[in-house]
Amino acid sequence: MRPCPAESARGRSGRQSGPGSCPGDHPSDPVNQALSESLRFDMRPFRILLIAGEPSGDRLAAELVEQLRPRLIELGAQPTPETLPRRTALPPEFFGAGGRALRQAGAELLCDLTPWASIGLFDVLPRLKHYYRAFRQLYQAAVERQPDVILGVDYGAFNLRFAAAIRRYLRRRQDWFHPWQPVLVQFVSPQVWASRPGRAAQMERTLDLLLSILPFEPEWFAHHAPRLPVRFVGHPLVDRWPVGASSVHRPSTAGAPRLVLLPGSRPDELRRHGPLLAATWRRLRQRWPNLEGRCVVPDPSLVPMLRQTEWPAEVPVEAGPAAPALCRADLALTKSGTITLECALAGLPAIVFYKTAALTYRVGRHLVHVRHLAMPNLLAPEPVYPELVQDQATPERLAALIEELWLDDARRLRIREALQQVRARLGPPGACARAAEAIVECLRRKPTGLPVPATNARVLPAATLARAA
Repeated sequence: MRPCPAESARGRSGRQSGPGSCPGDHPSDPVNQALSESLRFDMRPFRILLIAGEPSGDRLAAELVEQLRPRLIELGAQPTPETLPRRTALPPEFFGAGGRALRQAGAELLCDLTPWASIGLFDVLPRLKHYYRAFRQLYQAAVERQPDVILGVDYGAFNLRFAAAIRRYLRRRQDWFHPWQPVLVQFVSPQVWASRPGRAAQMERTLDLLLSILPFEPEWFAHHAPRLPVRFVGHPLVDRWPVGASSVHRPSTAGAPRLVLLPGSRPDELRRHGPLLAATWRRLRQRWPNLEGRCVVPDPSLVPMLRQTEWPAEVPVEAGPAAPALCRADLALTKSGTITLECALAGLPAIVFYKTAALTYRVGRHLVHVRHLAMPNLLAPEPVYPELVQDQATPERLAALIEELWLDDARRLRIREALQQVRARLGPPGACARAAEAIVECLRRKPTGLPVPATNARVLPAATLARAA
């Protein structure tokens, strides 16, 4: 005889079950009422709370939503042991914090954190009230709407605190009357291997799954947080740069390089990097009067801000993906960050720079434990991109490095060859699809808070940070 759902559920919890334990037999039994309520919840659509606080994370979250939606519909249609579907046929609901890309992907935006994106304590302080307001709003929405998955996309400082707050809430209310057990996932690990490694212990206590996009991270976490399930899914940028896109034919120019200027995606970055790039451009124009260039920022709202920094009129500013400009360029002047990987996937030689608040830099020097900021320099056999940080990043030095690189054909060829090895280490295309599969598998294995078996940390050959540390 087929056991009733309540009897199966009680068996998993260690409670005694007996005759007449099906829902409805004892309507006055509070445990039975809680079970009936839990079963009713199973017929709602899947709900996913996402938090993306930066333009790059917003785009990544949108790509992940597109991969998750059909997989969650398929999972909901699969029968349970009681021959009922897991969920209703309604499409899954996505809601949370993001930007334009996430909204276009069909998510309900409760707040937009992308205009307040910043790095460093002293840049964050003036915006604390915005972060606090968004944190409370998202926390309240999570408690009221009880999503099946809480998914942080990059934005580690905010997302790890949010996941920890949800975990504390769940531990205080873990009983029959509070059946909510969401899966807590972080997509894109904070760079704890570079700074403040103690955060790995918090991640181990809080997260159900960490989706890694860098090949050396699973091995690092295996040593520093062995109970944290980590899965390397590959880097999402590989999908945006298919094989062959990095070998685009670049017509030779009349003695001068074609430059692409990449000041950043945050308002603070534009305020510091805009004048630096403008002054560098003017020096290079003295050397090459026929110099061509263009600047790219990810969002149209940043264009007026950049033009307020005495930006040279002959350098157009484009808003949107950087790929078209990278393919037309010979060299790049780029701030450090994810954009350096895009330059690497484009096979584009570059000079990397970064400037931050003076106090942030002084504090960061004692917290950061890697030798390079640019990710291609960590992934390549040896550093490929020159880096100028803080006081070293001057118009004179940037212009001199551009001139040296442009006049050395053999060096640019060696850089392009090294960048091919960087691409190979980032994994095959399909990172967001693999991430979506991992989340669905986590849901399938943990429908009622059951523990998730640790994933295989060595999906691809992992490398250590010995040469970078």
